[in-house]
Amino acid sequence: MKSGSPTLAEAREIRADGSEQPVTREWVPEVPIALEFNGLSYAVMMGTPADLEDFVRGFALNEGLARQVEDISGIAIAEVENGWILRATLAGLGIEKLTERVRTRVAESSCGLCGIENLERVAQKLPTGPEHALAEPEAIFRALSRLREHQPLARATGAAHAAAFVAMDGTIRHAREDVGRHNAMDKLIGALALAGEDPAQGFILSSARCSYEIVEKAARAGAAQLVTISLPTSMAVERARAAGLSLWSLARDDSVLLVNDGSGPRSD
Repeated sequence: MKSGSPTLAEAREIRADGSEQPVTREWVPEVPIALEFNGLSYAVMMGTPADLEDFVRGFALNEGLARQVEDISGIAIAEVENGWILRATLAGLGIEKLTERVRTRVAESSCGLCGIENLERVAQKLPTGPEHALAEPEAIFRALSRLREHQPLARATGAAHAAAFVAMDGTIRHAREDVGRHNAMDKLIGALALAGEDPAQGFILSSARCSYEIVEKAARAGAAQLVTISLPTSMAVERARAAGLSLWSLARDDSVLLVNDGSGPRSD
């Protein structure tokens, strides 16, 4: 299955009382997506083949391959026998970063955190977010109540993550989905960059587990606040505090946990 739409498949539903019945379910698409920049193979990600131009832009910005969306051009998307290939041309900062990444990639494992160089990369300083007023809890609850409307893939399959940009009044302005939580964030950030939206003028809402990577992607994109459905890891909290990123977690229809208000110690 290579399209961004769910595919139908037969399964058997077996119940606790021993009865069973045939059911038809929709599975979320997950395919290999290869990213090439300036003719060099950079990474292969498993993801959902939808909003792929947003994915290319957001991925390049989050990886530090591009400083601004204008540094990314010539995006070409091709469906091939075993998946998809995304190609783009990088200018300026991207060329040096790309060369260094290709040189060191051979030392990495699939988790992306193997070796001293990658340990140093994890500890790199994040950009300090802007001073900001905290979102009103009512705005967060309003966005949560409408998020499902922006998740057609999740409604169909129950197996897709969402990342959304929300205005301070709780209005969802952009939303992207993917089987991968990181990919959903990359797609959203790419969409915001192309639309010229300032992530600091609202908050990012993620349906995913709040790991340090989700915090870092939000911070590097220039967001001031991140709201997640689940609790954060210890490193996610540390990185949010260092970046001055307000972090809201365990977001539910009637409650939300303010983990970091953005006013604590920041990286110098």
